[in-house]
Amino acid sequence: MRLRALLDTDALGLRLLGGEDELDRAVRGVMTTDLKDPSRYLSGGELVLTGLAWRHGAADSESFVRILAGAGVAALAAGEAELGDVPDDLILACARHRLPLFAVNESVAFATITEHVVRQVSGERAGDLAAVVDRHRRMMTSGPAGGGPDVVLDLLGSDLDLRAWVLSPTGRPIAGSKVAGAALAADVCAELAAEHLAAARTGRPGPHRVTIGTATYSLFPIRASQRSSGASRDVRETVLSDWLLAVEADAGDWPEERLDLLQGVTQLIAVERDRRDAARTVRRRLAQEVLELVQTGAAPAEIAARLRVAAPVLLPGLGAAPHWQVVVARVEWEGGEIEGGPVAQSLLEEILVDPLSAGPEHSDRIAVAHTGDEAIALVPLPAVSAEHDGSEEGLLADSLLEAVRDPLSAGLDDDGRLTLGVSAAVHSAEGLRGALEEARHARRVAAARPGRVCAAGHQELASHVLLLPFVPDDVRRAFTARLLDPLRDYDLRHRAELIPTLEAFLDCDGSWTRCATRLHLHVNTLRYRVGRIEQLTSRDLSRLEDKLDFFLALRMS
Repeated sequence: MRLRALLDTDALGLRLLGGEDELDRAVRGVMTTDLKDPSRYLSGGELVLTGLAWRHGAADSESFVRILAGAGVAALAAGEAELGDVPDDLILACARHRLPLFAVNESVAFATITEHVVRQVSGERAGDLAAVVDRHRRMMTSGPAGGGPDVVLDLLGSDLDLRAWVLSPTGRPIAGSKVAGAALAADVCAELAAEHLAAARTGRPGPHRVTIGTATYSLFPIRASQRSSGASRDVRETVLSDWLLAVEADAGDWPEERLDLLQGVTQLIAVERDRRDAARTVRRRLAQEVLELVQTGAAPAEIAARLRVAAPVLLPGLGAAPHWQVVVARVEWEGGEIEGGPVAQSLLEEILVDPLSAGPEHSDRIAVAHTGDEAIALVPLPAVSAEHDGSEEGLLADSLLEAVRDPLSAGLDDDGRLTLGVSAAVHSAEGLRGALEEARHARRVAAARPGRVCAAGHQELASHVLLLPFVPDDVRRAFTARLLDPLRDYDLRHRAELIPTLEAFLDCDGSWTRCATRLHLHVNTLRYRVGRIEQLTSRDLSRLEDKLDFFLALRMS
């Protein structure tokens, strides 16, 4: 803002005493002082307010004004409350050093002037920064010359003193201000992501405000630009894949200009998100091609050839073909009207990134395909040394979701569920089909557990699914007869369908709504049938152990 604008604001009670030719000077801040030498606190461009307590004689004015002029301040405003009229020696000193001088009416508090200047300067700086953001957005839209979201977050820090971070839906840092002390602790990132997802599920527009410890954060959703301009969609289709912008400030009292600026920042970051998604297209296509070959029973040589194409894309610079691991994820919503496959695909691409890594590029080595409600990831693993036995090779289900369980549970709320299965590592194309089935079996084991987010690994299958072919026939017959014969007999006598109902209930992972929809039954009818199954077998289908026993009995029958 200009000095002239201050003089034209009647509420500030300013009267010009000298420096009329300098009224076009820009004011970049405000400072109140009664120190004889305030130079160490001045950076230039300030309007200095003083009550003249530093003045003990006429000679003091020359020294004080010389210091201000040397520091490059914009103007001096002297209060009349202490001495009445501003002394002539101060007026003359300001004239000699060409420093504009104002008198402040005793009825006007310095705080009033300070608040006005800060509000005006902040608004103008936000406007200038908005122009920078818009220019940066256009550059990023046309190519990578803009430098990514980190540049704009640094501008927020340097120009508006705002510390800001871009986080994934699991709380992983993607970009952030590079000012001192700007890094966020992992638990704070996870809590911010959880708060954002929980707020997004309510449908409330951002920014969402949350306090963690002594800090207040404002959370702005970042949506892919191709989605933000389209028709309204169910929030569950995108809530688990949208990024967020976390700003350490309370946006509740921000002016519209600053809110508009932050919305511009989110649009800029959405461009980076679009670029990242476009880069994933090749990896997704590779995964889809390999998956189709595996599921259609293609020859191992054909699958191996496709893997050789995928290896340099996923692990550039790697000489030997890597080992592979398969991860299967399923996102299901109550009612079943939303396809969970695309959501699971985006989510799996994020989950499989090391939660301690930062930046958008760390997901470039993961290929994920989806079909229906299921997403399948082909994870390359660098070849281990010959002496390594491979027992701990690759991803472990127990730790895979540890860092992201809380945020994802908040996003799933009370009507969604994520289940995940992890295969063992395989060292050739011949093993991929078995790895896929292994991961799917592990996911079903995870689905039998309580909780919104569950995972199981290949280690948990060794005691049952993988050993079923080796169970003696008489043991298999006795086990299945004990559990299933009472149900078969009941179906035969009453023309009921308890066995099909049991199969559907387990296949729907115990979801009453989905199972009733699949069987075209009322939920109360389904509950009656399940109750009859439990009565005839003396088992409880809400218990994991009993679900697994029924699952195994059906597989062995």
